[in-house]
Parts: sequence; structure tokens; C-alpha cells
Amino acid sequence: MKRILFDLKQKRALQIFTILLRYLLGSSFVYASIFKIKGRRFTPTSGEHAPINSLPHLLEAMFQSGFYWHFIGWGQFMAGALLMSQVLSTLGAVVFFPIMATIFIFTLSFQSTAILCVTTLMLLGNIYLLLWDWSKLKFVILPRPLAYSDDDAPFSKRPIWIYLAVVLFCLTIVMRLGTM
Repeated sequence: MKRILFDLKQKRALQIFTILLRYLLGSSFVYASIFKIKGRRFTPTSGEHAPINSLPHLLEAMFQSGFYWHFIGWGQFMAGALLMSQVLSTLGAVVFFPIMATIFIFTLSFQSTAILCVTTLMLLGNIYLLLWDWSKLKFVILPRPLAYSDDDAPFSKRPIWIYLAVVLFCLTIVMRLGTM
């Protein structure tokens, strides 16, 4: 397994895919977090009068909680920023996972078919990123891991990816604030 992951991580196409996936998932969380941080609803209309067993009603309840809504927003913001950073992307993927798993369970529970497709792909993307960083995570999970070896290819460690992350992060915030 170790050798297979090492060989896969040396392929330039997979390195670019991983970097772009981090940008995509991270920016989606940063984008979605802004309106929660600013105290705005997720949907344009209130879900207050929606059936109690519906997703719009749950989102309205979270929105009405105030503090919890802001907490979710800041959690998404931090997970997205860490994931986009490339330097702290492993930590970002770890923080991203429970938030994304919860969102996935919500959409599964409320049978929101359209949203379920998106949340499933986001969760699978997150699992891919966790597997990609297995060499770093095994020290937290396994009782006696072997010696640490950095198997990231030099291409994926180039500073350009960090600079691009900063630009995309700022662009995401500006775009979100511009649409509010």
C-alpha cells in the first residue's frame, strides 16, 4: 500500500488534481462561510414555516440560534482556509472531514437529492485528500507507525501553489462579499 501511494503521488496529473481539489473544496467552504459569519440565511427565504422534518426548517433553526450559526461559519472558514493553504492542507482536510460528514448526513437524512449529489462528491473528495496525506496522518491513527517519510513530490511543494492559494482565497472573499 505504501509503495502504491508513493508511486501515485509522483504522477504530475494527480499532484495537480490534488492541489486543485484543495482549492475547490476550500474555496467552497470559505464562500459558504461568509454569509454565516455575517449573520445571513443560507437560503433567500425563511424556512420557519416549512415542515418540521425538512432541511429548510433545520437550516432556519440553526440560523435562528445566532451563536451556533456564527460558530459553523467560522469553522467552515478556518477549514477552507487551511485546506487552500497547501502548507496546512492536511490539517485542513482533517478539520474539513467532520463538518462535511455532518452536512452529508443532514442531506441524506432529509432526502435532498439535488444537494446530496454535491455533498457526496465533496465528502468523497475530502476522503481522497485524507488518503493522499496518509503518510502524515498514520502517526495519529496507527499505534506504532513506521518511520516518517515525506513522499510529497517537489512539484507540489513549489511556492507558487501557496501564492495562488492566497490569491484564490482573497478572490473568493471578494466575490462573496460582492454578491451579498
